[in-house]
Amino acid sequence: MEDKFKGLNNSFFLYNPSVYFTLLDNSGHVYTSFPPNKSLNYDQIASNPSFKALEEGKNSYLWVSDDANYVSRDISKSPTLLSLYTELRDSRNQAYGLARISIDFSFWFQSMLQKSDSDQAYFIMNRSGEVIARSIPDSTLSVGAVQEIASLPQNGHWTDQQSDALVNYSYLSSLDWYLVDRIPLQLLFWEIETLKKQYFVTFYVITAAFIAVAFMIAHTFTRPLSHMQRKMKEAVRKDLRIRLPEKRYKGEILELTRTFNTMMVDMNGLVQRLRVEERQKDAVHFQMLLAQMNPHFLLNTLNTMKWIGLRGGNEEIVEICLSLGKLLETSLNSDVDLIHLREEIELTRAFLYIQQVRYGNRFHVEFSYDEELIYALVPKLSLQPLVDNAIKHGIGNMAEGGRILIRMGRSPQQPDQLTLEVEDNGAGVGQSDKDQGEGRKRPGIGLQNVRERLRLLFKDKGELEIISLEQGTLCRMHFPVLLSEPYDQGRQSDII
Repeated sequence: MEDKFKGLNNSFFLYNPSVYFTLLDNSGHVYTSFPPNKSLNYDQIASNPSFKALEEGKNSYLWVSDDANYVSRDISKSPTLLSLYTELRDSRNQAYGLARISIDFSFWFQSMLQKSDSDQAYFIMNRSGEVIARSIPDSTLSVGAVQEIASLPQNGHWTDQQSDALVNYSYLSSLDWYLVDRIPLQLLFWEIETLKKQYFVTFYVITAAFIAVAFMIAHTFTRPLSHMQRKMKEAVRKDLRIRLPEKRYKGEILELTRTFNTMMVDMNGLVQRLRVEERQKDAVHFQMLLAQMNPHFLLNTLNTMKWIGLRGGNEEIVEICLSLGKLLETSLNSDVDLIHLREEIELTRAFLYIQQVRYGNRFHVEFSYDEELIYALVPKLSLQPLVDNAIKHGIGNMAEGGRILIRMGRSPQQPDQLTLEVEDNGAGVGQSDKDQGEGRKRPGIGLQNVRERLRLLFKDKGELEIISLEQGTLCRMHFPVLLSEPYDQGRQSDII
């Protein structure tokens, strides 16, 4: 047991041990970790009123705050100890002994608290107002402070006007003690003033450091950016022919400088291309003005031929001139890209009349369309290239029996799509000379022109299909249904 006690003291209390253990077993043996001031007597220790109170109270432990000091005076000179009385039980909850653990709280209290020159003191006080321990031997609490603290078992603080101090106290319910801290107001205010000074010094130091960092950032980043701003203003005056030096910068500013130089190079290239395109556009416009002179001359000539036919009574020449005049007049009107389906049908009939005269009425043409769609907008002269392709590459070489079907209506799968179809019974696309004689050549410039115009007008919503049939070819156009007045008559719809 002595070895066990030595191990406890050496493990937990390496300097000035002030905890004392007393153990009693049920066989009449007593063990202590200290030299007692009296000879050990089992019966006398076991009959201690605190052990009796523990047994009668049926509690597992009992705190005694004013236990008489039973330790040798050579070790502890305090009059009382703080003791814990408890019963020892094994794993089966069977009692096998008693234990008393005491602490010399006065010695511990004084050793833990260093004497303060500022007169800040700590006290331990019981409910009766008696000071049982203090950090400074000569320090005392005023009568008013003792009465205020002992009035209620609670935690709080109180300003002692008599000693000009702030008293903080905490109630320890298990011991029925108060732990009291008394600090002079002068010391408290001095500490607060010191904290204020430290706060303001820290604040000004941080502010100065922040300003210094801000100036460093401004010097590192703002000055190059201002330089770049001036260069950008100069770039306008110098036709974008300006570059920033890249050797004097690094990091993000270097990347920004390189980007600026690249942008200047790209903008110079773009300006040059725009100038070239502008010159090309002027040249094309000039050529268009020259080209318009010939069609107008041709229209005037057709009018002359029409009047000659009228005077000569040749109705066929008159009709050919009128049909060709409609086609030329429509093609010359470059301000309009979309016309009514009704007008497109009239132009197609005019073109077919000329072709019927040319081929001696060797083929038959049928039109099929919905009356509600006659004011739908369609690309100008979009049917004529399909019909021309059907005649030239399909039924042009047929002696008789040629047939062209022109169908116009909404798409069955997509009602908001308009479908225009031109079907012939001539030579199919891609058939060999061996199977079809002359055969049909690949579609020419006219179909490609229609496909390109659909792309420009309707983007990916316009499409031209060329489908080879068992007998002949089917050309089919798809694009959105666009209804125009007067057919719509106030109904919400797409109008161009």
